[in-house]
Amino acid sequence: MSGGEARLLGRWGEAYTAERLRKMGYRVVAAGYRCRFGEIDLVATTDKYLCFIEVKLRKDASFAPGRAAVDRRKQEKLRATAASYLARHPENALQPRFDVAEIYAPQGMETKKPEFRYWENAF
Repeated sequence: MSGGEARLLGRWGEAYTAERLRKMGYRVVAAGYRCRFGEIDLVATTDKYLCFIEVKLRKDASFAPGRAAVDRRKQEKLRATAASYLARHPENALQPRFDVAEIYAPQGMETKKPEFRYWENAF
């Protein structure tokens, strides 16, 4: 898979996750937030939380679940990026939370019913 194809597939996974979150009652306030520390795939709010969401898209979980890729190093980058987001957006004064969304799509964007798993307060 080329870099362009991987980015397109990643954006599809993030859009799919955003739609699922909206159906769950979340309000998506940012997608693809970037700063010098890294990127946060999605930022969404609930009544109580400002959720920083890492999306992991896989064909299947035979090697490892998607959330396993959010290791300590990735968590540190996400925390630093979230701190940057909070400094730039003080209007979102909710309790921060880090979530992970897993999407399993064996046929990529052609998958009719991707499997979706959502882990609140993942780390």
